[in-house]
Amino acid sequence: MTATAASETTYAVRRLTVAVPGVREFQRAYEQAVPSVPVVDVQDLVRRAAPWQEMVELIDARAPNGFLIYFRNDVHPVMKAAGDEADCIAYLMGNHLIAERMFRHDPRAMLYAPLHTVIWEGHDGKAWFSVDQPSTQFSSLGIPAIDEVGIELDRKLAKLLTVLNVEAPAVLTGG
Repeated sequence: MTATAASETTYAVRRLTVAVPGVREFQRAYEQAVPSVPVVDVQDLVRRAAPWQEMVELIDARAPNGFLIYFRNDVHPVMKAAGDEADCIAYLMGNHLIAERMFRHDPRAMLYAPLHTVIWEGHDGKAWFSVDQPSTQFSSLGIPAIDEVGIELDRKLAKLLTVLNVEAPAVLTGG
């Protein structure tokens, strides 16, 4: 898309929320299944202007379930200072190999990549994991090649939830 004038897009997104065993218990499992992005190694590849294949090999080796954590925000301590007791950790989770496959078609895909995820506690003490369904976000760009990657991300998210012993919502698998 070439910008020639201001535009606006209204679209629907599906937020998925699934029950998890406990905020900190699920956090440990999640962070084991989704390791942190190897920032120093990525920066080294960029600095050396390494061939993209080296990036592919690095990320494939470090993201056993297809995703990496780019940012972690333990919201609980700050909110507790305000008197709020609910536990919450927010993340940016993604994979820049997958993101690049969308970026090449439209850099606006970075509005939704990496994915925002939240492990949180309700007022009743129950723990939850929430994420916006990737395909519903990426389809807002109206580019079939990006739509396909969004659907692929739905499937990868379903697989991750299964690895974490959480039932994946049927919409992630097309069921």
